[in-house]
Amino acid sequence: MLAFPHAKINIGLYVTSRRPDGYHNLETVFYPIPLRDVIELQPLQNSDDDWQLRLSGIPVDGQAADNLVVRVFMDLKKEFDLPPLDIHLSKHIPIGAGLGGGSSDAAFMMTTLNEHFSLGLSDEEMERRMAGYGADCAFFVKSRPVFATGIGEQMTPLSFSLRGWHFVLVKPPVGVSTREAYAGVVPQPAPFNLAEAVCRPVDTWRETVANDFEHSVFKAHPSIAAIKETLYDMGATFAAMSGSGSSVFALFDRPTPEAEKVFKDCFVFQQKLVL
Repeated sequence: MLAFPHAKINIGLYVTSRRPDGYHNLETVFYPIPLRDVIELQPLQNSDDDWQLRLSGIPVDGQAADNLVVRVFMDLKKEFDLPPLDIHLSKHIPIGAGLGGGSSDAAFMMTTLNEHFSLGLSDEEMERRMAGYGADCAFFVKSRPVFATGIGEQMTPLSFSLRGWHFVLVKPPVGVSTREAYAGVVPQPAPFNLAEAVCRPVDTWRETVANDFEHSVFKAHPSIAAIKETLYDMGATFAAMSGSGSSVFALFDRPTPEAEKVFKDCFVFQQKLVL
């Protein structure tokens, strides 16, 4: 079994209020991008264990049992008596970048197991289950553009496409913790209707689509702010930080072969979008 979990970007992000439970209400747009991890699942032979996790690619911190792909598998194994599995996760989506790589891995683990073992879970049921693993996990069940509210778990499909745009993603060798990002934000109502704004031409986004985390994150990490400025200097139609950072993405109306050289000390991904 093979699965190819993909990343997402946040197009705009407004922190609108603080909740009694300590979390924050958001308004954001999740959009899938073709930067992918790889999950390979095989029967686990000659072992008394329920699972084995092998990791490659970008290093992943933490205990194997705490990895979301293992947690999803074990939860489904207990309920559906799944056989032991050898899980190989090859990480290509940068960690701590605001791209949802871990959430995507978890969701694709569930959808792959559901299909392969004919568990009979509907998309809606998988979305409900995935919301328990993380606020943005449910998005990756259907992987279509959505307007997300609440803590990111309430999703409304959006009918817009970035097909044909040249996409550039830059992840500097700097991390931004979620706690750090939220500490610098003062919640307030969104100044624009984001769901409507993203359905307008991309060349209007610069005036209406913003990320509330940028002000404090850019102040603490000028190198991230410099990436956004450089992308605009290169001719980007729109550029912004994704989520709480530290990755910055841009949309161009032309290829940008110079990006690899300009951001030589960063992780750079670029591709013409087809979704």
